[in-house]
Amino acid sequence: MRLDHLSFAAGPDGLASTAQRIGGLLGREFVDGGIHPRFGTRNMTLALAGDTYLEIVEVLDHPASDKAPFGQAVRARSALGGGWLGWVVAVDDIAPVEERLGRAAAVGSRHRPDGTELRWRQIGVNGLISDPQLPFFVQWESPAELHPSAGADGALSLATLEIAGDPQRVSEWLGHTVEAPLEDVKVEWVAPHGTPGILAVQVQTPDGLVRL
Repeated sequence: MRLDHLSFAAGPDGLASTAQRIGGLLGREFVDGGIHPRFGTRNMTLALAGDTYLEIVEVLDHPASDKAPFGQAVRARSALGGGWLGWVVAVDDIAPVEERLGRAAAVGSRHRPDGTELRWRQIGVNGLISDPQLPFFVQWESPAELHPSAGADGALSLATLEIAGDPQRVSEWLGHTVEAPLEDVKVEWVAPHGTPGILAVQVQTPDGLVRL
């Protein structure tokens, strides 16, 4: 179990402009990740050190976005002006999570602009919708060399997650202590005065820390 990526919902200016704005702050360009046909969304990604990455995602005018929990989550966050959607934990075997949550994982896929297909299974987005401090889970079915973090130059790395929430609640959700997937990332837990979830992310860059 490890931290896989962080998802940021595009704001009213759209996916490309949001990616350009955040990429400008970090001194790197996001790349086109392609469309998620089953979820009615599309994304742009930025590889980070430690087999992690940032994802900026927007909802499409597509029937799947009304049916798939992930599409619903992105639409709702973007409707509020965009911002951090959630964090995602990768597992080697998603079956125990399916058993614990009592439902089957959804199949996810997307084609990169070069035609390469990425495939994975994910579960737990409904948990994120009801309680945004909770991560959802993915099991990658594509080889490691196709993971969106592949090719990272090591210059950018996640330094700190600022989460409004309760680490005990998150540990119960994970079925492990919350430190398990976050051993290399500092987490600052803040008692939520409003909606729980990711408040901010600090990224280490060659020019210092950048808080997003």
